[in-house]
Amino acid sequence: MSENPTVLFVCVHNAGRSQMAAGYLRELGRGRVEVLSAGSEPKDTINPVAIEAMAEEGIDIAGNTPKILTVDAVKESDVVITMGCGDACPIFPGKRYEDWELEDPAGKDLETVRRVRDDIRGRVEALLAEIVPTAA
Repeated sequence: MSENPTVLFVCVHNAGRSQMAAGYLRELGRGRVEVLSAGSEPKDTINPVAIEAMAEEGIDIAGNTPKILTVDAVKESDVVITMGCGDACPIFPGKRYEDWELEDPAGKDLETVRRVRDDIRGRVEALLAEIVPTAA
């Protein structure tokens, strides 16, 4: 793994789960990790309830834009985390792949999105401790 590993978060719409995970990793990684996110079928905007839930944590994802998943994004990543995108993510040898089973926050209330957000934070913290051991 390179000095600054690259992590790609992928979900279907790139409007909720992957954006929250990317927001946490950017914040908690403090420049020690390159962070990408994408979707197999991206929406036009970020889920407003996800924006609100992350703002409660002091993390602003409002300016982000959902992006389409590309082969290049996967190629340049050391770790690829999928969140319900199924077989849409191309597989390349030498990459670390994980599938995080998370409830889709699309159309859900703030309380539900908070639960998803908190689950994501715990997973991001564990991932960060593994890929950047000094991240404690």
